[in-house]
Amino acid sequence: MAQPCAVREPAIRPARAHRCGLSPAWAARLLQIARFGGAQRVGGQPRCQPLDKGRVGGVQHGRACAPRGRWRADGGVLALPRTVEEVACVVRACADARVGIVPWGGGTGLVGGQIAAPGPAPVILSLERMRAVRAVHPDEGVLIAEAGLTLAEVQATARDAGRMFGLSIASEGTARIGGILATNAGGVNVLRYGNARDLCLGLEAVLPDGRVLHGLKRLRKDNAGYDLKDLLIGAEGTLGIITAASLRLHPIPARTGAAMLVVESPAAALALLALAQARLGEGVSAFELIGRTGPEFLARTMPEVRQPFARPPAWMVLVDLGLPGAMDPAAALEALFVEGAEAGLVSDGVVAQSEAQRAEFWTLRESIPEANRRIGAVSSHDISLPLSEIAEFLDRAGQALARIGEFRINCFGHLGDGNLHYNVFPPEGGSRDAHEHQRGAIKTCVHDLVDGLGGSVAAEHGVGRFKVGDLERYGDPTALEAMRAIRAALDPAGIMNPGAVLRAPG
Repeated sequence: MAQPCAVREPAIRPARAHRCGLSPAWAARLLQIARFGGAQRVGGQPRCQPLDKGRVGGVQHGRACAPRGRWRADGGVLALPRTVEEVACVVRACADARVGIVPWGGGTGLVGGQIAAPGPAPVILSLERMRAVRAVHPDEGVLIAEAGLTLAEVQATARDAGRMFGLSIASEGTARIGGILATNAGGVNVLRYGNARDLCLGLEAVLPDGRVLHGLKRLRKDNAGYDLKDLLIGAEGTLGIITAASLRLHPIPARTGAAMLVVESPAAALALLALAQARLGEGVSAFELIGRTGPEFLARTMPEVRQPFARPPAWMVLVDLGLPGAMDPAAALEALFVEGAEAGLVSDGVVAQSEAQRAEFWTLRESIPEANRRIGAVSSHDISLPLSEIAEFLDRAGQALARIGEFRINCFGHLGDGNLHYNVFPPEGGSRDAHEHQRGAIKTCVHDLVDGLGGSVAAEHGVGRFKVGDLERYGDPTALEAMRAIRAALDPAGIMNPGAVLRAPG
């Protein structure tokens, strides 16, 4: 049985808003939850306030929901610690009582890492109250942030210090740093700044037995033993709870610009990317591929989003630049257009003439997922491929899916790093429900092709619970054995986000 902690204890909400001391009595409550499952009722009907107003996913009425609405799960207790010591108290109590812990960041994950599997109700551990900026070192390019800060808050803090944090994702106002690192999030600027892993220098985390890993270093070089930071990043809360991070900052580009360019094909888009990088190097911040279906969905569901072309082309790319003060982004993009047109790669284009127009281009790109949600996909796929295999995949996938049935395909994504969002929709006038029976065949078709071409079926969203079977099907057996051994060594009781990434034993 857990002993009382010597620090201020976290707020606890079993079912409805309610504070309990983290004490032997509460550990007994955890043990009861582990044995019997179900949301705990305290003084009336179960009720749990949303973690954050306006959240994409949320904890409401004792239930956690995934953003796409396909999956929901019950929770027993919601813990809201304010410090790393309080997180450690919760973890120690859960370890002693053998109660599972599901970490909750911003609730924006798309593969169910934040959604508990059926079975005994876990403790949902939200880091939303850990929102301190512990230190900013502008000259070093380092910001030390607690896990509950949203990405937007980190970006704003970096800007105030005359620097930038290079990660950019559509859910930046909701996604929290802890979850971003736990899933090794990507986004639109991976081409230039890398994934979350590349932007993290050190971590503070609570391990499955409640011990605190103190690793908030600010070093670019440190080969003193195993890099535990990289073990925890991308582990989706299965090896520990990230509570703070040393984040790498970059100089703010002096001048920015963007263009929407019509390309003849995905192969032409890749040739244009190579041309842009040859001319501008790391000045290319993002290079996004957009197929015709995305703008068509926007015109139907979100007509307020301005589009650069009267009729959406079959393929276009959004090119975004960040350049030194001596270079003119608009002139560089116009030169890229001319050279691309002469090579037969580009047929039309619009270069942003202001920051407002650049923002409009990005609004279009970042609104596509919402348009997808409103239309209703039969099956969505977050995949990555070697750049040279992308054109072949797109050709073969369309043909293979046509043998299963009639579908619309909305393909868009981060062409610069090989990450595509390949989403399959019912035909015009059809419904998602009418094709639900084909969902498994569609997913297998797409994923088999990706795997055969040397790609990944879990590109930037992670594995969570929804892709555990995919990891087992496509993952290297030796790698899977090593993952299971690492998890068993650090979390022998299996309490950390049980069922995520690796199948729960039993």
